[in-house]
Amino acid sequence: MPTIISANLNGIRSASKKGFFDWMQKQDADFICVQELKAQAADMSPDMLAPAGYHGHFHYAQKKGYSGTGIYSKAQPDAVQIGFGNPEFDAEGRYVRCDFGALTVISVYCPSGSSSPERQEAKFRFMQAFQAHLIVLKAEGRECVICGDWNIAHQEIDLKNWKGNRKNSGFLPEERAWMTHLFDAIGFVDVHRTLDPRTEQYTWWSNRGQAWAKNVGWRIDYHVATPGIAGSASSVAIYKEQRFSDHAPLTISYSGQK
Repeated sequence: MPTIISANLNGIRSASKKGFFDWMQKQDADFICVQELKAQAADMSPDMLAPAGYHGHFHYAQKKGYSGTGIYSKAQPDAVQIGFGNPEFDAEGRYVRCDFGALTVISVYCPSGSSSPERQEAKFRFMQAFQAHLIVLKAEGRECVICGDWNIAHQEIDLKNWKGNRKNSGFLPEERAWMTHLFDAIGFVDVHRTLDPRTEQYTWWSNRGQAWAKNVGWRIDYHVATPGIAGSASSVAIYKEQRFSDHAPLTISYSGQK
């Protein structure tokens, strides 16, 4: 029964110092998808590149200290794809795909639009390009789990202060409709929500104020999967006992795929 973890590290070097890799080893997961490395290849220590018992594959951003994604796996992948074929966003290090038999695991870091109107426009461009890619991916007919920070809270249940964020990036009507189309029309599944419909299941907290202490959070980290493997998901957990970054790792266990 494979276990898959998604974790935005907000800097792999910082998360390492805070004990992420020690924790990761104890989880014994089959796949760990990481985002926001904020590092280039030259910055990666041997333990970051290939922790004991794992193979690592990474997509580094061209800009130093920015973005970046990776996948750790116990098994060596049959195939690895770095980037999804869009020059603008492939330059930002946002996508790693690894194939293992009939299973595809993807780590993705979708852009945030909160810093400026220009970045929000870039986010909309990403959404359009990535949707086209997801349609092609779905048509491959493989079982697929896409883990990562999607930077969108899909429903009102997915953030604490939804009323005050309706005009803010991450909860815009266009962004939420895009996620709905991904699930309802394209046919992917929000695995976390199929297993746990409870409120206050957040994965990210602002560093402002006392968001963490008061659990004023957002659910923006997802496992988005094809229906077959999504239907085999058996357990979900958000790990909050330690803080490795402003995000919490999201762990889901699946059966029937190996």
